[in-house]
Amino acid sequence: MPFVIAIDGPAASGKGTIARAISDHFGFHHLDTGLLYRATGAKGGDPVEAARSLTAEDLARPDLRSAEAGQAASRIAAIADVRAALVDFQHRFALREPGAVLDGRDIGTVICPQAPVKLYVVASDEVRAARRAQELNADPAEMLVQLRERDRRDSERAAAPLRPADDAVIIDTSNMDIDEAVATAIAAVERVRG
Repeated sequence: MPFVIAIDGPAASGKGTIARAISDHFGFHHLDTGLLYRATGAKGGDPVEAARSLTAEDLARPDLRSAEAGQAASRIAAIADVRAALVDFQHRFALREPGAVLDGRDIGTVICPQAPVKLYVVASDEVRAARRAQELNADPAEMLVQLRERDRRDSERAAAPLRPADDAVIIDTSNMDIDEAVATAIAAVERVRG
C-alpha cells in the first residue's frame, strides 16, 4: 500500500512548497490538487464538463498560477459536481507507489482521510498576502483582500470546506523560512514512518 501524505491549508501558506520538498525528499509523487481546479476554471464553458475532460496539457498551462485562475478555482470548487468529477483522479493518484503527496484544501478531510500523515499549513493573513504579492508582483493590500475573500468562500462552502482534519499536525509558517518549514514537515512525516 502506498504511503500517502495529505497537506492542506489556505492559499500562500507554503503548503505547495512544503509538498514539493517532501515529495523530493521521500521520492514520492506529488499532486497540487489546486491545479485541477485552476485548470477546470481556466478551460471555461460548463465547469462540470471541463472537470470531466481535463488532460495533462490542461494542467501544464502557463497561466494557472495567476490570481485570476486562483479566484476562478475557488468559485468552481464550490460546485459539488465539479468536486465529484475530480475526486476519482485524486484517488487514483494517491495509489501511486511508493507513495504520494497531495496538497490542497480537502485532502485530509475528504480525499484521503485515511492518510497516515496529515499536515495543515497556515500563516497569518498579512504574511500570506505579502508572499502572494511578491510572487505575482502585485499590491499586498489588494492580495490581502483577495485572500480573505477566497478563505471565506473556501471555508463556508457546503462541499468539502477548508478546515484541518481532526488529526492533522498544524504547521504555522508565519515566522519560518522555507528550510525551517520543510524540516518541520519532514520531521512530522518521519515520526509516523518511524
